[in-house]
Amino acid sequence: MNHTAEVFQPLQDDDPRTVAGYRLAARLGAGGMGRVYLSHTRGGRPVAIKVVRSELADDQTFRRRFSREIKAARKVKGAYTAELIDADPDATPPWLATLYVPGPSLSDAVARSGPLPVPAVLWLMAGVAEALQAIHDAGIVHRDLKPANVLLADDGPRVIDFGISLAADSTAHTATGTTIGTAQYMAPEQASAGAITAATDVFSLGQTAAFAALGRPLYGDGPAATVLYRIVHSEPDLSGLPERLRDLFARCLAADPGERATPAEIVEWCRRELGRDAGEDTGPAVWREIAGPPVTVPPPVAATGAATAPAPAPVPAPGPTAAHTAPWVPPQGTAPMPWQAAAGPGGPFVPRPPAGPEERKRRRRRTALISAAAVVACGLVILAGSMLLDAAGRGLDRARDAAASAAASKSAAAPESASGTPRPAAEGSAAGGEAGSGPEAGDDSSAGRPGAGADGSAAGTTPRAHAYGALLVNSDNSLSLTDGTMREDRKGDIRFDCANASCALESDTSVFTILLGDPGADYEECRRMTADQDAHRLPLAAASAGTEICVRRDNGDIVLFVVQVKSTALPEAAFVTMDTTVWPGVKN
Repeated sequence: MNHTAEVFQPLQDDDPRTVAGYRLAARLGAGGMGRVYLSHTRGGRPVAIKVVRSELADDQTFRRRFSREIKAARKVKGAYTAELIDADPDATPPWLATLYVPGPSLSDAVARSGPLPVPAVLWLMAGVAEALQAIHDAGIVHRDLKPANVLLADDGPRVIDFGISLAADSTAHTATGTTIGTAQYMAPEQASAGAITAATDVFSLGQTAAFAALGRPLYGDGPAATVLYRIVHSEPDLSGLPERLRDLFARCLAADPGERATPAEIVEWCRRELGRDAGEDTGPAVWREIAGPPVTVPPPVAATGAATAPAPAPVPAPGPTAAHTAPWVPPQGTAPMPWQAAAGPGGPFVPRPPAGPEERKRRRRRTALISAAAVVACGLVILAGSMLLDAAGRGLDRARDAAASAAASKSAAAPESASGTPRPAAEGSAAGGEAGSGPEAGDDSSAGRPGAGADGSAAGTTPRAHAYGALLVNSDNSLSLTDGTMREDRKGDIRFDCANASCALESDTSVFTILLGDPGADYEECRRMTADQDAHRLPLAAASAGTEICVRRDNGDIVLFVVQVKSTALPEAAFVTMDTTVWPGVKN
């Protein structure tokens, strides 16, 4: 897909026309993180603008992590990466700009022309490995390296989309069934929610290069759950790869991250293999064949057109800089794209320059002052309401005290209850001592008191939660809830079984209940819902991604499972992965 009309799609009605002063010329694509557009710097250099999806932009955890990742990504200056040149993680929505790379993605090139020859695969692996070196040196793990994130420029590959995947991980939008990454190109530790390191990207590089050599994903296609199971539990089949590449692929795809090749070793290996043939010039010659003819990049948007929103009045930049005040003039002989109209009667549009760092800081300071004023005002309203409620509460307390005194007087005058049963002396008679003493009088340590938990915990007290992330359980292993680990035997607290074609969770020490309705269960809800449960087996027929399951252990621990992936189509290969949160039992 490198024809101009296919690469650069016209803007749709729901696309913005500008992003932080960058006027958008065309749509380049869309993905799980957001949409990508073509724009230009003030000097006319093409850039790719990625605008983050609103669902992620609304998550404050994402914004904090995105800001940290952007700072790290600015340090990446590798020859085989698309350099980050501008970004604003605090904007609404957040966005970033990288240099535009003219060339198809690896996925598009393979779809169009089939598998790559061996020299091209070696050139690809060397370039991507060198890009990973630069990315890892900046303290970033890509986490979503795949053919769609490798572009084939005329002088070698370029790795894109580093610096945002980690920000999206562990947000509210990934906690109930969505894993950052693409199933066919994940490493085993990533698929099973293990530790993510630089070696994780090496495994993904091996899969990406295998796709280039085979023309298909190494672990096959199909439902994500099935592919992930293959990655975690099976060895890669390298028999279809060229024999001279198998040793390198085996090093990249080792199950143990510590046994994988490093990016530096991959570069050295590929350069040595390329030198054995016709020298390193083989690479550029191959690229000219697989990348196809160059595309014509649309010029900067200079005037209001059919696909452009009405242009605002020109806004001059601070200072007398001529580049900011002179109207943009398209280069001689540059033809506009079909959907871009010529300049109107008002003359060419003068683009507003992107806000610089100082201007963005001033905007954020103004926003912070307005927010602070709103918070103070809300605080005053809440304080006034609290004072009124406190006064009302004191009045109610006085009324209750008066009613209690009247009831005590009446009880003293009538020692027998209305039913004729004598009142116990402990409930207020002189023989029983001081009223309210002893467990019979409603001692707060009684597990059966009103408002107390079934485990004897005080109502309203929530133990500190321990979150263990996604744990995978199948017919060969089990889960330990004490330390949130996946055991390699069946002696843990939670087991998974698919006997009689009915898959279920089982436990000798815990009871289950599945929650229906809106998500968002917490400690109190799980404690209530499991108080009267006695089922030690929970069928999973009704469970799907996002389903919440509450668990109560014999020791009083309360557990919340959130299903991420359930695969039960093949009982012999069935499994379920669940985000796991444990609240330890309250000790009396």
